[in-house]
Amino acid sequence: MALSNAGKDALLEGLASVAGYASLHTGDPSTTGANEVTGGSYAREVLPWDAAASGVLVTDGAIVFDVPAATTISYVGYWSAATSGTFYGARELDEAQTFATAGKYTIAAGNLSESIS
Repeated sequence: MALSNAGKDALLEGLASVAGYASLHTGDPSTTGANEVTGGSYAREVLPWDAAASGVLVTDGAIVFDVPAATTISYVGYWSAATSGTFYGARELDEAQTFATAGKYTIAAGNLSESIS
């Protein structure tokens, strides 16, 4: 039996209730959150999740990270806390981005989503 949209939404709302912070990673974070960016003014940022609908969970606000110089980012991860915490998984960026100098990496509102098929 496949889940209804209500079932999918309930699962996604569960994720949103515990995964409140996003991280950037320089390589595959695996199942532990490895390769998280460090240095400079980098910090995890709050995930502004909107309510799940039709089996899709989408951010409803921009997420802006400070990225230190000489850093290539390739993944965004989901965490329970601003530091330490529980790692819930990650998604590979469509294209890795290299910062020769310190800069900002922005994920526009609606450009980060999770879904259940």
